[in-house]
Amino acid sequence: MATFEITIDDEKIQELLHGDRGMAVLLEPILNQILQAEMTDYLGAAPGERTDDRQGYRNGSYQRQLTTRVGTLELEVPRDREGEFQTALFQRYQRSEKALVLALMQMVVQGVSTRRVKKITTELCGREFSSSTVSRLTEDLDEQVEAWAERSLEQEYPFLVLDAIHLKVRRQGGVRSTTVMLAVGIGEDGQREILGLETAFSETEEAWRRFIRGLKERGLSGVELATSDAHPGLIQALKEAFPGLIWQRCQAHFRRNVLDRTPSGYRDRMHQILDQLLEAPSQKEAQSRFEEIADELEKRAEAALEVLEEGLIDATAVLALPGKYRRRLRTTNMVERFIEEIRRREKVVRIFPNRESAYRLVGALCAETHEEWSTGRRYLDMNEYFDWKSTQQEEESKAEERAEPVAVVA
Repeated sequence: MATFEITIDDEKIQELLHGDRGMAVLLEPILNQILQAEMTDYLGAAPGERTDDRQGYRNGSYQRQLTTRVGTLELEVPRDREGEFQTALFQRYQRSEKALVLALMQMVVQGVSTRRVKKITTELCGREFSSSTVSRLTEDLDEQVEAWAERSLEQEYPFLVLDAIHLKVRRQGGVRSTTVMLAVGIGEDGQREILGLETAFSETEEAWRRFIRGLKERGLSGVELATSDAHPGLIQALKEAFPGLIWQRCQAHFRRNVLDRTPSGYRDRMHQILDQLLEAPSQKEAQSRFEEIADELEKRAEAALEVLEEGLIDATAVLALPGKYRRRLRTTNMVERFIEEIRRREKVVRIFPNRESAYRLVGALCAETHEEWSTGRRYLDMNEYFDWKSTQQEEESKAEERAEPVAVVA
């Protein structure tokens, strides 16, 4: 792009300092100058410049509003005489914002939206739109989402975290709950990645099995520990796909399950007990602490005792790992926080016009978050994990060598 100097006049500075438009005032002159720089690049010449490389001539400008997070900007978009110049500036929305707008647009096109939604989309797009516009925009965004969703997984992922979200979608003549399954992996390089997503009519064992099978076909391997809630179908699908893996029951879900069965007057004490058990240095120590408190629980919270006794081993499975990995892998919180971002956008749409639009919005947000995570700070230092893994393999090998051969009786 051509180099240029950004200038902001005194009037704009005063409006920035004393007006109510904030950063929008600062951005307008900057973006307008970027537009002029784009035109200079396109034509190969600055305004009034004589050069043999010139590809055309300017032909004034037109006004265009650009709605951003800091407000609506009034921009002067330059024209060329041939009418072929198109700025890339208006295409630089984040994919998730495009998907959100497209979901709203589809609601209008299908006649199921309110006037409020139509007003929002008109403001966001700067003009009215047609079904052909929606079709063209969705095709472009779908290609980007699919490229992310179908990429190969080229390293091993020792740690896996899975969860699901349920969205309202119009299908089969009504508004129905639709499941979106999500998987986050932490690779050998210590970076987090959103590995994939899949939509299903409901959260069943077969749906989870299909989702995990698809991840494996794309290259998912080396899973040592998987963290999830206690959905039976998900647990079974994980154990079938990765024999011998450690399954960690999400401690946040487990804690809620126990407290739900605890008398209200005993819940403060139950919080203390759970802290002592879940933060034990080892599973053996957690079991020992549980046995010491079992008699008290039987008298004060018998129903909670049953839940605690049944789930304690799975809720403390992460204690098999070195201490530095336990805090981040004991719950599904990293996926839960991402789900909160989905919910923020879902509140705008409320009911998705079809299953494709739900997949598009969640997929676009997945792709963006994946890029942010994979290029940010390393999530975990994996050196201690590799040492631990090597020690585990050596101990298993020695145990096999010590095992006496079984005599075969003729």
